[in-house]
Amino acid sequence: MANVSVVDNLPPLPDYTFRPLPPLLPWLSDQHLSLALPVIAYWVVSLIFHLIDEWDLFPQYRLHTPAEVLKRNHVSRWHVFRDVVLQQVIQTIFGLTLAYVEPQTMFGKEDYDVAVWAQRIRLAQRAVPAVLAMLGLDAVGIAKGLVGSHATFASILLGGVYPDATQTILQAGVPTTAPAFAVWELQLAKAVYYVGVPFLQFIFAICVVDTWQYFLHRAMHMNKWLYVQFHSRHHRLYVPYAYGALYNHPVEGFCLDTLGTGIAYLLSGMTCRQSMWFFTMSTIKTVDDHCGYCFPWDPLQHLTSNNAGYHDVHHQSWGIKTNFSQPFFTFWDGLLGTKWTGGDVSARYERAKIAAQKKVDDESKPPTITGTSTPTSASDASKASEQASTSRQQVLSDSQNGGPTVLAEEASEEITATQTLSEQVPSTPQSVRRSMRKRATSSGLKGLADRFGESLHGRRSGVLGVENGSR
Repeated sequence: MANVSVVDNLPPLPDYTFRPLPPLLPWLSDQHLSLALPVIAYWVVSLIFHLIDEWDLFPQYRLHTPAEVLKRNHVSRWHVFRDVVLQQVIQTIFGLTLAYVEPQTMFGKEDYDVAVWAQRIRLAQRAVPAVLAMLGLDAVGIAKGLVGSHATFASILLGGVYPDATQTILQAGVPTTAPAFAVWELQLAKAVYYVGVPFLQFIFAICVVDTWQYFLHRAMHMNKWLYVQFHSRHHRLYVPYAYGALYNHPVEGFCLDTLGTGIAYLLSGMTCRQSMWFFTMSTIKTVDDHCGYCFPWDPLQHLTSNNAGYHDVHHQSWGIKTNFSQPFFTFWDGLLGTKWTGGDVSARYERAKIAAQKKVDDESKPPTITGTSTPTSASDASKASEQASTSRQQVLSDSQNGGPTVLAEEASEEITATQTLSEQVPSTPQSVRRSMRKRATSSGLKGLADRFGESLHGRRSGVLGVENGSR
């Protein structure tokens, strides 16, 4: 396509010709590759975390013990694997359908599009003299003093006047002199086209996915029928692990994950190759959020506050109606008041570990804990109590998946853990016990929280990615 007209004294846009884009792999189309990469990434990353689990490589960073995985979950690993594969088959079929109706990817217009951005940069420079005049500055006078030493800067001050930037083009078969872009204009235009625009497309797609998943996920918890029929399956995993990230009812998996990312891809205007990165990174982030570890060196757990610790709270019976946001940011939880506000959760986690371990091995000695976690203010205490109550009520109403049994087991575990902890306190005079209790409450739990915070995050902070109520 020819385009050599000079409009408004702007450099002309170059010719371009569309051609089919060769695939990255000669034996596989880009559309098929964009469907395969997320699946491959899912199982590769899941396998890494599974080996870490099996070999017990980093026990100090685990959110839950192997005993909890064994005793607290209400679905076998085989059923999790089967349902994840089913969701990925549905996801692939849907992607193949879209690939069939999408037009073939073409290229050849890149230089033209870069030139369009360069024209916009040139037009933006024309506002510089007027802006400086509003500030009481003489753009022409300043430019005259800079022509010899900073010619480019002087041209910008003059409103994008580059007398030496010319080129020869053919217009109606006749060589014609036309304006040309400055080198810096083309470099900036390329940065905008190849980096700036894709970055904004990614951010927009992330916002679409987060919004889609938050409200659909929240609806599945607020509507009893949706929860019991669909979402309760995912919550059979009270102790999440990596390859259980996409363990869902097929209907939920399609609506929540497949449709959500598909809509984000279409609305953002990404290319097929951009979608490879977006789909793959979204998948890896989802797996990482369910991995069961809080690694201090994992960048995905520090780029945003939505991480494995944050989402793990949502999988507990006392936090199931909080922390709905996934997979990237926690904006909607914070805005709509669904973020967990119960403060430090170390004691809750520790009691669950003790109870599960006693089930597996009664001879093992559980860790000592001398207090219970409490919110730091009356308002936080009230909200935390309400959150835990409504969360447990939802578990109780899910009789189809053994909700009452889950709560009964947890109540029994709570009593057992409390008795175990009580037995560890030696008999002492009443006055001494009061003194010890005061010190234990102030130092024992705080020490536990600090140890958890340091081991899970490498710094003193709210445990498990959850901010302290005092902040």
